[in-house]
Amino acid sequence: MDWLTEPFHHEFMRRVIVGGALVGFTNGFLGAFVVLRRLALMADSLSHSLLPGLALGVMIAGGLVPSALFIGGLVAALIVALGAQLLARSSRLKEDTALGALYTVAFSLGIVLIAFVKVRVDLLHYLFGNILGLSDSDLWLIYGISLLVVPLLAALQRPLLLTLFDPTVAMSQGIRVNGLNFILMVALVLTMIASLQAIGVIMLLGLLIIPAATVYLLCDSYPAMLWGGGAIGMFGSCTGLLLSYRLNLPSGACIVLVLGVFLLLAYLFSPRYGLIRRLRPARHFHDESLARWPEGAPEHEAPKAE
Repeated sequence: MDWLTEPFHHEFMRRVIVGGALVGFTNGFLGAFVVLRRLALMADSLSHSLLPGLALGVMIAGGLVPSALFIGGLVAALIVALGAQLLARSSRLKEDTALGALYTVAFSLGIVLIAFVKVRVDLLHYLFGNILGLSDSDLWLIYGISLLVVPLLAALQRPLLLTLFDPTVAMSQGIRVNGLNFILMVALVLTMIASLQAIGVIMLLGLLIIPAATVYLLCDSYPAMLWGGGAIGMFGSCTGLLLSYRLNLPSGACIVLVLGVFLLLAYLFSPRYGLIRRLRPARHFHDESLARWPEGAPEHEAPKAE
């Protein structure tokens, strides 16, 4: 068991495991709403849209100040999200087209702005994460956002569920659909900002949607997608970090690969929706009917003619 407990002897690894567990659980929990609402494209777009805000935050603050990075990333992501809606409503473009165009422009702008930052910034840390460089201020930011997002979404899960599946009925029940959508979008952006240092812009989408997609293949329960996705995200993050430490590999890639293994197992062996179950020949309806009769039951004779 030395190989399992030895990493926890180092203070930086204890900080990394705690941060990874919180980030993994929050992303897995929020991912249920993203999967059910089919917001994967928006989530990917918002994660890439953080980059110019982070670069501007570094330039304005003159350094890697967490508060400046937080505000810059939040503003940049909200501008892209709201700008895509405005562009779609005021032109012939569909919202997904507008979102795809804006986020690629924002991402390119972020790469250009980082070249003008006077502070030494490694672009790879933003793209692929560097959880080993997690500071105390980063950890407090993760604590704060996790304690805000998870209880808030848990308290709103019933109206959010109704809004996800039938917004018209939700509005007729007095639910403010636009307000809930805005809360969900802000929660998504906040979670991305908290996860950026840990897993980076590129790998962020995998941590967000793979845990919920795994549970979605296993069952039809809405609460199970929320809490089960959170548990899978937390376990996959911790396992990926330990593998990264042992094998000296990038942490973000290890986390997503571990979650990808979980998804593959669910795809193959899910008792209800798995590939292996669907490949098994279905029993004939006549066989199923006969199986309901107890053994030795008397056979029904045809009625005799009088």
